[in-house]
Amino acid sequence: MQLAGNFGDLSGDYLSLFFLFTILLISVPAAVYSTGYMMGEYGGKKKAVLWALLAAFVSSMALVVLTANAFVFLVAWELMSLLSYFLVVSDFKHEKSVKAGTIYIVMTHIGTAFMTAAFLVMFRYSGSFDFSALKEACSTMPPEIKNIVFLMLLAGFGTKAGLVPLHIWLPYAHPQAPSHISSIMSAVMIKTAVYGMLRFVFMILGIGAIWWGNLVLVLALVSCLAGIMYALTENDLKRLLAYSSVENIGIIMLGVGASMVFMKMGLPAVSLLALCAGLFHLINHAVFKGLLFLCAGSIYKATGTRNIEHLGGLIKKMPVTAAAFLAGSIAISGLPPFNGFVSEWLTLQALFTGAVNTGGSYKIFLCVCAALLALTGGLAAACFVKAFGVTFLAVPRSRAAERAGEVPLSMKAPMVFLAAAAVLLGVGAPSAIRCISAVADSVIAAPAGGITLSASLNTVIIASAIFTASAAAFYFMRPRRTTECNTWDCGYYKLGARTEYSATAFSKPLRIAFGFFLLPYSKTEKIRDSFYHVRSFKYEVFTTPVFRDYVYEPAVKLVFMAARQVKKIQPGSIHVYVAYIFATIVLLVIFMGRF
Repeated sequence: MQLAGNFGDLSGDYLSLFFLFTILLISVPAAVYSTGYMMGEYGGKKKAVLWALLAAFVSSMALVVLTANAFVFLVAWELMSLLSYFLVVSDFKHEKSVKAGTIYIVMTHIGTAFMTAAFLVMFRYSGSFDFSALKEACSTMPPEIKNIVFLMLLAGFGTKAGLVPLHIWLPYAHPQAPSHISSIMSAVMIKTAVYGMLRFVFMILGIGAIWWGNLVLVLALVSCLAGIMYALTENDLKRLLAYSSVENIGIIMLGVGASMVFMKMGLPAVSLLALCAGLFHLINHAVFKGLLFLCAGSIYKATGTRNIEHLGGLIKKMPVTAAAFLAGSIAISGLPPFNGFVSEWLTLQALFTGAVNTGGSYKIFLCVCAALLALTGGLAAACFVKAFGVTFLAVPRSRAAERAGEVPLSMKAPMVFLAAAAVLLGVGAPSAIRCISAVADSVIAAPAGGITLSASLNTVIIASAIFTASAAAFYFMRPRRTTECNTWDCGYYKLGARTEYSATAFSKPLRIAFGFFLLPYSKTEKIRDSFYHVRSFKYEVFTTPVFRDYVYEPAVKLVFMAARQVKKIQPGSIHVYVAYIFATIVLLVIFMGRF
């Protein structure tokens, strides 16, 4: 029996190299950005510590996707989790940072526990942690054991990915981490969970049953819708982006789940298309979400606030940041010719192609998946119209916004680089997809689906060309004579910041439409000079965190109740503890005697 295999083995296949490229594509600009972001915020010693933690964090992610040994994978995974925890709580003097870090470390260790259990079950059949030995052993594993291992892997990797209902840590941790760390965590770290699913479910365990893919599809759809609904109601810019990450991880997992389903249906070409769509959206999301978090950090650096209700008018004071944020908003909304449009379009193509090649209730199910994905895209566009419009347009709503200025070059350059990457990945989608299709083919080992991919990409190119031509026509045919007027004056004169359209007002119709899920409630406060005269009126709107209030808080209460019961058997008496030891030894002797 080989206990752990060769610890020095590295995986140099297409999948590992693809994820390594994604890690470096975001981490290098984020590291450059951090030089300007930390300027004036931290002392010399703390900067050195944060730099060391950042380097170790990126190295641990690289090791996660490069190792070919499950034991080393777990060690690297734990290092990645611990290092990211220290970065989240780097501002440990604030209670919110400590709370966010606590929630994050608890959830990530719950996920690690499930992964460890799955690896130990596979080790029981293989006697080794080497990927090749695990794959060989899983081919002879009983189906019921494979089902259990799959569920444990889904729970473990789903927690890190932020799949609903395991996403609870994400909107806490991302806003509290420094912005360049939030960028890496959201754009790259949660994607290592997708790598784990592809490596251990597709390539090692093997797709055992069609319901595996169905379960992933359902969780992905719930994540898409829940994530974007919560993002729509958020006024904290980084929390909005964090919830948007839940939505986009759902889109990625739609491609992964559809690929699993089509593989079991005997549709390898469609399975390849679905996985290509998921992988392309993975790198696209890494680019535009990394960009948006860096933009959010620049806004916070310039104004000292993340509340978009206290911003406004920043497009004139921070033109480069505004242009970069606009590029990221267009990309994440799935509009051509940016990269987000291509990957979402390919996902829709995969779902519709699968529906054409299936029948009965499955055709309806896949069409519903496509419809809900389209709804998610529309809600995402509304969400980022709000985020960009309220943050950058109109006039400043606070003195901090009035005093804002553009960030230094070390912060602007990474944002411009990622904005350019979002355009290039959209315009150059055919070349990118050819590379990604090789990665997908190495994962599912299916016959090449070049005809399906080519047809889908031709449609993408045509749509992008139409959009670009329309934009050019509008630009050259626009009226040359212009009339100047006050910004957003709505026909009135001398309007101030208090009369502008707010983020809360913008999201109100959608908050009402989805009230069955968001469960909104409001708080009002009136200060009167007299019964007839109200001096000031404060109105706040909140949404109910359903999963926190109805899933996690009851679970935490049960844990504390169980702990209080267990406490009763720990009276602090040495005699009682010796009796426990004696009883345990007797039971072990009886157990060993029988076997």
